Amino acid sequence: MVRMGQQMQNTFGLYNPNYPIDHQGVKNYRSAYYNLNENELVEAAVERSEGTEGLGGSLLVTTGLFTGRSPKDKYIVVAKSNESEIWWDNNSRMNLGSFIQLQTDMLNFVSNKELFIQDLYGGADQEHRINVRLISELAWHNLFLRHLLIKPKKADLKNFSSDFTIINIPSFRANPEKHGCRSETVIAINLEAKMVLIAGTEYAGENKKAVFTILNYLLPKNGILPMHCAANRVSDQFSESAIFFGLSGTGKTTLSTDGKRVLIGDDEHGWSDKGIFNFEGGCYAKTFGLSETTEPEIFATTTKFATVIENMVHDKKTKKLDFFNNSLTTNMRAAYPMHYVSKSANDGLGAHPKHLIMLTCDAFGVLPPLASLSAEQAIYHFLSGFTSKAVGTERGIKEPEPTFSSCFGAPFLPLKPEVYGNILKKKIIDKGTKCWLVNTGWTGGPYGVGSRMPLKDTRVILEALLNGKLDDVKFRRDDNFGFNVPLAIQGVEKSLLNPRGNWDNTLEYDQAADKLVKLFAKNFENHMSVSSEKNLSMSNLSH
Repeated sequence: MVRMGQQMQNTFGLYNPNYPIDHQGVKNYRSAYYNLNENELVEAAVERSEGTEGLGGSLLVTTGLFTGRSPKDKYIVVAKSNESEIWWDNNSRMNLGSFIQLQTDMLNFVSNKELFIQDLYGGADQEHRINVRLISELAWHNLFLRHLLIKPKKADLKNFSSDFTIINIPSFRANPEKHGCRSETVIAINLEAKMVLIAGTEYAGENKKAVFTILNYLLPKNGILPMHCAANRVSDQFSESAIFFGLSGTGKTTLSTDGKRVLIGDDEHGWSDKGIFNFEGGCYAKTFGLSETTEPEIFATTTKFATVIENMVHDKKTKKLDFFNNSLTTNMRAAYPMHYVSKSANDGLGAHPKHLIMLTCDAFGVLPPLASLSAEQAIYHFLSGFTSKAVGTERGIKEPEPTFSSCFGAPFLPLKPEVYGNILKKKIIDKGTKCWLVNTGWTGGPYGVGSRMPLKDTRVILEALLNGKLDDVKFRRDDNFGFNVPLAIQGVEKSLLNPRGNWDNTLEYDQAADKLVKLFAKNFENHMSVSSEKNLSMSNLSH
């Protein structure tokens, strides 16, 4: 590739000559590198000391102070076109004047910088995808999003223009008084101007979650459900799918990448009238505790060319990764293209899901490893979004923290949860989708007392339900939550299926269960104003 540090306003790479970054207001810069490939971006990142080359040609990077998302520093710009529909109880406001000032100052700040540009698609469905342009200060952020979104063909780049643009300048520090934000870190989304500004954080996940937030705003208007979920399908061909809802750390990537079914995607999908489609073209897997024995597919990606290894301690000489050293963060990750998974869907598509699985990490140790849900119960648990925030995925999370995150993705929802819940309810009823709750959290006691649900048992359970082996199994009705729990699953200890009997002290279990039921009920009061969901109280679901 062309060496870094060329003279002012040099441009390199393939792009639409009628659509340079001038269209985004970026007119003063040292050099602009458009759509560099993986080899060029790894070389640039190493040359610029952004990272070092790891085993297999992977790229080892650290993200400094921010090793997870900063949800409190994320804003949506208020506009007449969206003020009445944005879920403002969940999203922070930024006025237009503050955004314009932030944009002006950021563009002035890059006047003597090298910039890296990637033109990409968000969404595998051509009818509903959006064109995204990333303009970044860091070469490795370009590589990251090149993995995580979908690459256009070279011929398509010649006519590419963006629907939304992300400008990400980590070294810029916002001024709270001047820019109407909370701190020096800011993620500002202007839906009307179709622009995202990110500053003060090197954490690359902000790029992909900004795109997810945008799609969460746009797609429901067309009756499409955007979902924070993984998905796989039966075969290499377009076929029946299964979707796995869950927040970071609940096992979406691990459990959907099982080596037996074909992976569609590990994090973000849409459900349209035609079926489901991945928003992305790659995976962003947590690597803490990763084992070649238990997760061979994901483990293998960590030594493949251009995989971005984020915040992992490694031997300085051999570059061998330490998967159990969390001195930098527990939220260590690997970003890699989808085709690095041997059984993955090149088209990113799947037929309507036969199974909908809600993954929850229950730090109370109350929920069973599997429960069958009615349509009403599924919507209740979808709107509740109970889980425990995983260590490291957000700043300040030191141990699993029980929480309710609507639709298993509240930080990324610009609209009210009921918008998504109503779409989901219609789809699962119309398509006859079977719904399940799977606890990947604790059993035999709460966090600190019990143990984490064994991965091998969770895999056996999922294989059984996906292959129809539970169709003739007897179920019992749970006294606390009203859903049905299987009495026996071949290959799983019966005691594991009965969490109460798995505790040393059943009275303590009953107290924990009662506490959790009350937490569910209190949380759901936020949704009871929606007439179509008024019957979805815990008392109604339990009787």
